[in-house]
Amino acid sequence: MTTAPTIDVQISEDDIQGSLRSDVIRGLTATRKWLPSKWFYDARGSKLFDSITELPEYYPTRTERALLRCHAGDIADSVSETEELVELGSGSSEKTRLLLRALDNRGSLRGYLPQDISGSALREAMSLIAHEFPTLETHGVVSDFTSMLHALPQAGHRTVAMLGGTLGNLAPEQRAEFYRRVHDVLNPGEYLLLGVGLMTDPEIMVPAYDDTAGVTAEFNRNVLHVLNSRLGADFEPDCFDHVAVWDAENEWIEMRLEASANMTVTFADLGLVVHFAVGEQIRTEISAKFRLPAFHAELRVAGFPVQQSWTDPDDRFALVLGRRR
Repeated sequence: MTTAPTIDVQISEDDIQGSLRSDVIRGLTATRKWLPSKWFYDARGSKLFDSITELPEYYPTRTERALLRCHAGDIADSVSETEELVELGSGSSEKTRLLLRALDNRGSLRGYLPQDISGSALREAMSLIAHEFPTLETHGVVSDFTSMLHALPQAGHRTVAMLGGTLGNLAPEQRAEFYRRVHDVLNPGEYLLLGVGLMTDPEIMVPAYDDTAGVTAEFNRNVLHVLNSRLGADFEPDCFDHVAVWDAENEWIEMRLEASANMTVTFADLGLVVHFAVGEQIRTEISAKFRLPAFHAELRVAGFPVQQSWTDPDDRFALVLGRRR
């Protein structure tokens, strides 16, 4: 019997707008200006990111996809009692279908719960999932996983997955808070599956965030287009240069936007004026890279002892499975 997908909107446009306003006021009035990376992703930003994942320099997506293609069956065997797959920041769910097929073949899977802050992306992905898995109960949730995990519905034994290296966008203190929230939500014996980028040569890592075609640069500047459209700002995005650097101390890539001239930006909807000096930067994203033994220890301390991990032949990416203690 075909099961129609359902969607639960737990965050309103007013909530999203309020969060954006708060982030902009805090981030752009700070001594070192910053913006959260989640504001890249309007419809245009999502399409630009999809283009990034196909670039020759951007190895994380294709490496993770190859890992899932090779090891989805092993993962499914390791979480064989799973009745519901919960995916945080699901986006297009494109790679996830490899895992869904493997879990579906094991016979215990009853439901898939994709979560994303973008309702449009979620609906499009759910339509494709429902077509491929017509008997699977697919229940999408529009929310912010950084603060709303407690509101996710529960249905049977769960595996929570966060793929695509999204965990690396969180600073250490944010990761610790994320682990606490997931630990509170899951029952003992349920699973957490994470896709994470690993430490490798900066000459390989940095070009993945600074491609020669300039797609990542346009993606980075898209956050300024978002602020113009949603908050009445008057940024001139082309007056900001894309910068990607390796921070060896923190072991993460930083993406920044650098002002190419002195300028003043007015936010009509906020009554806010922000000044930029030539060369001044806005940090728009971090992408932490992990050392596997230290990452295993991080998960163990957080209450998710690692059951197994899978890496590519070049040790550039890992899928890591922890089990809630």
